[in-house]
Amino acid sequence: MEYNIYKELCQFTKEENVKIKEPMKLHTTFRIGGEADYFVMPQSSEEIKNIVTLCKERKAPYFVCGNGSNLLVSDAGYRGVVIQLGNKFAHSKREDIDGHYVRIQAGAMLTVVANKICKAGYTGMEFAVGIPGTVGGAVAMNAGAYGGEMKDVISSAMVLSKDGEIISLTKEELQLGYRSSIITKENYVLLEVVLKLNPGNLEEIKAICDRNTQARIEKQPLEYPSAGSTFKRPEGYFAGKLIMDAGLRGYSIGDAQVSEKHCGFLINRKEATATQMLALIHHVQKTVKEMYNVSLEPEVKFLGFEKEEILCD
Repeated sequence: MEYNIYKELCQFTKEENVKIKEPMKLHTTFRIGGEADYFVMPQSSEEIKNIVTLCKERKAPYFVCGNGSNLLVSDAGYRGVVIQLGNKFAHSKREDIDGHYVRIQAGAMLTVVANKICKAGYTGMEFAVGIPGTVGGAVAMNAGAYGGEMKDVISSAMVLSKDGEIISLTKEELQLGYRSSIITKENYVLLEVVLKLNPGNLEEIKAICDRNTQARIEKQPLEYPSAGSTFKRPEGYFAGKLIMDAGLRGYSIGDAQVSEKHCGFLINRKEATATQMLALIHHVQKTVKEMYNVSLEPEVKFLGFEKEEILCD
C-alpha cells in the first residue's frame, strides 16, 4: 500500500495487537497464504468499530476474519488490513433472562463454546463440537452438521453495520439460511451473539457428542490442513459423492489434493500453494459440471485474488 497507517492502528488497540507483513498461512486452517500488509487483533467492539472506520477513511482495503477455517488466501498475500476476531475477542458471559442464556464475543472458538455448554448439561450445541471455526464465522454462515445448525440456538446478535453503527438483531432479522445470513449479505461484522441454552440429560448429551466426534475422526481427513467442506451442498445432491463419482478421489495438483477419505474435502498434503488449491477447485468444478451438469459453489472464501482468477471458466 502507498500509505502507512501502523501508528494510527496502534492508537486504537495495543501495539502488540498490530503486525506488519504477517504471513496468512499462520492464520488459516489450509496453512496457505502470503503476507497481509497489516494484521490487527482488536480486543473490544469499540476497537473494531474504530479500526473499520479508520480503514474506510484512509481508503485502506480491509477484511474481517476469525480462525481462517473457511478461507483461501492468495500466495501474493493481501494488500490491506486483516482484522482478526480471535482469542483476544473471545469473552463470554452467562445471563439469566427468562431462562438460560450466554453472551459470547465473535472471536471465541465454536468447539470450545460447544464443549463447555454440553459439559454443563445443556443441549442443542452437540453438532458444533469439533467444528474448527469461531462463533462469529459460524453465525455468519449459519454453520451446521449432524442435523443441527446455529439458527437452532441463537437468540440475538450485535453487529457493526456498514454505516459504522453497533446494532442489535433478533434471530429473525439475522435471516439465517443454508450457509447464509444477513451478515454476509449486508457485509456486517458480527460482534456478539446470545445463545439460548436448553437443559438436557448430561449422559445423552455426552453420548451424542462422542458419536459425532467419532464420526468426524472416521470420515474426515483431520490429519491434513483443510477448510472443511470445500463446496456447498447442491440442491438434491451431495458434493462429496458427486466428486467421488466423477473419479476425482485422490486427484491432486501439486500438494493440493481431493481427500481420499472424504471427497468433499480438498486438503493440503504438505506445501500446497494457493495457486494449486485454486486450480484444483476449478478442476473439480469443471469435471462435475461436464459429467453431471451440476454447478459446485465454493463454501470457501477467497482473499487477495483478482475477481477473474476466482471465477471458473
